[in-house]
Amino acid sequence: MIRLLLCIIAFSPITLFANQNVISVDRVVPHSFELAFPNERNIEPELSDFHVKNFVLMSNENGERFAVVTIQNLANGSRTLNHKHLMAQVSNGARIRPLAFEQMFKDDETLSLTIQFGESNFPLLTVYSRTKG
Repeated sequence: MIRLLLCIIAFSPITLFANQNVISVDRVVPHSFELAFPNERNIEPELSDFHVKNFVLMSNENGERFAVVTIQNLANGSRTLNHKHLMAQVSNGARIRPLAFEQMFKDDETLSLTIQFGESNFPLLTVYSRTKG
C-alpha cells in the first residue's frame, strides 16, 4: 500500500506539469474586430505580400501564446513568410513578434499555420500583417 502511495506521489508533479503544457483555445476573433491602442514608437510588421485572413488565439497555463493564423500570399510569385511579417497585440497594448520561423508560399496560396509568440502575462488580442500598397 505504501509503495502504491509513493508511486502516486512521485508521478503527481509530472501530471501537473503536463497539464500546464496543454494548449487551449482562448477565442476566435471576428474579422471586424478593431483596436485603438497608441503606437508612439510606430512598431509595425515589415511590409509584405501576406494578408492575415483570420486567426484563432490560444495559450497554455505557462503563459505561452500561440495563434493558428490563415494567411494568403497576394503576390503573383512564390514568397517566404517569416516572423518579421507578422505581429500580435496583447491586452496591455504592447506589440510582439512571433518566434522565428519561415514558410514558403506559392503564388496566391493560402495556408493556416500555428505560430508561437513566446511567453506573456497578457493574452493575445489580434494578429496582423502589413501589406504593400
